[in-house]
Amino acid sequence: MSSSPLTGQVIGRAHYATRALLERQLTRVGLTFPQSIALNGLAAEGGAAARADLVTRLTDGLKIDAPAAEALLADLVGAGLLREDADSLAFTDAGDAVRREIADATAAITGRLYGDIPAADLAVAGRVLTLVRERADAELAATSG
Repeated sequence: MSSSPLTGQVIGRAHYATRALLERQLTRVGLTFPQSIALNGLAAEGGAAARADLVTRLTDGLKIDAPAAEALLADLVGAGLLREDADSLAFTDAGDAVRREIADATAAITGRLYGDIPAADLAVAGRVLTLVRERADAELAATSG
């Protein structure tokens, strides 16, 4: 195993390599990566959530603007994966089945990639990456506008 200092390039390469594995699975069910993030966000809310909350989750998580987040959600409604109820969105049966399939694929990928890494190492990496994300989010907030 090679060792590299932690840099944005190292983080980015790990992200894109992992994402490429996930996108293979997403392609099989006709989803994009951003759409999978939207489905995960709804799952984290228990399968139903206010549209505005999902838009906020997507703009914060994917660093996209609100119209792009709205379009992403509209695509999922149009695909029959989500249903609209007044100002909220919820999974359809088909959407929940796709979400479960993607969750299973993600768990398998995660197990293969992270399974033999010591828990203490994962905890340190998690803390460092959370701190880097928090700092980047703060800088984005300070310079937006």
